Amino acid sequence: MELSWWSIEVRDGEYPARQWRDAHSAALIESTVTHGARDWSWRSEDLGVVFEIGFVDADDLQRFRRLPAVVAALDAVASHSLYVYRGRGGSAGAAEPRRQGPLPVA
Repeated sequence: MELSWWSIEVRDGEYPARQWRDAHSAALIESTVTHGARDWSWRSEDLGVVFEIGFVDADDLQRFRRLPAVVAALDAVASHSLYVYRGRGGSAGAAEPRRQGPLPVA
């Protein structure tokens, strides 16, 4: 069975990302387990935290993201510190590792 992996990455900002993880981890894990995920993991990175979720059905992510606990957790992050993408953390197609420091401005 092939899993469709998705990552929720929260970078450090005004507050450390680990504080966000500590506040929302239980609700995110419960929502993950009860709504179709087959695997999940938390990873700490130099610039924040990554919550990786493996679903059997790619449509499960859309249902998962609409859950009130998930919406509340994602709304608690500043938009410039939140990244939700397909694949496991760091594997979303970047050819080079992320650099530390400010993000380039478009």
